[in-house]
Amino acid sequence: MIDKLSWIAVYPELILLTMACVIALVDLGVKTPQRTLTYVLTLVTLAVVAAMEAAYAVGGQTFYGFGNMVVVDPMGGWLKCFACITLMITLVYGRPYAADREMLRGGEFFTLSLFALLGMFVMISGHNFLVIYMGLELLTLSSYALVALRRDNAIATEAAMKYFVLGALASGFLLYGLSMLYGATGSLDLNEVFNAIASRQVRHQVLIFGLVFIVAGLAFKLGAVPFHMWLPDVYQGAPTAVTLLIGGAPQLAAFAICIRLLVEGLLPLAIDWQQMLALMAIGSLLVGNLAAIAQSNLKRMLAFSTISQMGFLLLGLLAGVVNGNQLNTESAYSAAMFYALTYVLTTLGAFGIIMLLARAGHESEDIVDLAGLNQRSPLYAGVMAICMFSLAGLPPLVGFYAKLSVLQALVSSQQASYIALAVFAVVMSLVGAFYYLRVVKVMYFDAPLAHNAQPVSGPTDAKVVLAINGALILILGMLPGGLMTLCSQSINSIVKSLGS
Repeated sequence: MIDKLSWIAVYPELILLTMACVIALVDLGVKTPQRTLTYVLTLVTLAVVAAMEAAYAVGGQTFYGFGNMVVVDPMGGWLKCFACITLMITLVYGRPYAADREMLRGGEFFTLSLFALLGMFVMISGHNFLVIYMGLELLTLSSYALVALRRDNAIATEAAMKYFVLGALASGFLLYGLSMLYGATGSLDLNEVFNAIASRQVRHQVLIFGLVFIVAGLAFKLGAVPFHMWLPDVYQGAPTAVTLLIGGAPQLAAFAICIRLLVEGLLPLAIDWQQMLALMAIGSLLVGNLAAIAQSNLKRMLAFSTISQMGFLLLGLLAGVVNGNQLNTESAYSAAMFYALTYVLTTLGAFGIIMLLARAGHESEDIVDLAGLNQRSPLYAGVMAICMFSLAGLPPLVGFYAKLSVLQALVSSQQASYIALAVFAVVMSLVGAFYYLRVVKVMYFDAPLAHNAQPVSGPTDAKVVLAINGALILILGMLPGGLMTLCSQSINSIVKSLGS
């Protein structure tokens, strides 16, 4: 019999699932091109679920449900809360864009977004290999459908096919790795896997074999080198609203399963997976920054930027354990969580500008389309400049503090190899600053193109959200203490439970 605590653990997921089904049925009677009723119901659902998750997180308790298959803890609560808020902002930016491209002929854009979010929730709360994989598949299948939502667009269809084929391959890697760990440890529960590995009574060769496949699957979800090949094509080919859907909130879920699998389950193997993460971080920083310089398409440039940003996230994850000792765990993983949250916040602003500049028949996704943007809309140019400066890591914006916290975690380890990684990351950040500053130069110093000379207009709600988005990037850069404390407390709950 399922106890009451188990149902409490999944109340937000149950509400999300129920409302996704209800909204799909209600939408059948909606005839307006903007799907206003569907849109409002979706936002209300997200707001209610976000409030519930925030209440769980503020409570600070960690408890399990359904035979330890589901965990509720502060880290999961906050990540799910921020994922809801991210999806709300994405829908506010994306609805006019989707309506202009006939993506709102049905309510699939909203219902598939809710099902993708449900997959993220299951990933974040999963404490069992099968539950984590089930959440991952729900997210990816919804994402494939969203990318292919413009069925009459050849580019979007091609992007969806590439995403599906490579995503299926990555899911196979992850599933095979999980099956190897199950064969070695005899359990699907993360705590039992942790204890089995820590007892050193499991064959190390089998564990490493499974670990390689797990890290490969996680690297694909993060978009890290050498499993990054899908990212530029999908980012460029997908409708921009969908690009933000797959490039925003899912990054929080990907960070969560990295913590669940690598830290809560496989921390005794840290000395092995750290070496893999180090190589992927170096490759991501190098390939992402150098390839982005050559891009003329803004979405493709931001895709390579994402690859380089994931390199920094991997640096935070690998800095958590030093010589097998948990000396640096809380500061490193909280820095990585802070980095993931602030990266998603900045990505929202950048892709929001691209969507708001687009109009029917024109995407405005090339860098030259931003020429003279300051003359056409000082608000849009200002927010985009803030986003670019933050991604480049310039003070006093939040991107600077996020990078600094990761570098501090690396340097505080006092390991020569980690210090060398920190120096390399700084050099690559200087290289990356070129293509971010190029965007700012085009907006403020180039003359507008003839077909883009008219003033920019946009929905009032989207402009208000965009202004708040840009302000948060600036405010959190000057006052990062509150969010960093939240991340530290969330990670501390994970560290205390290790091996318990």
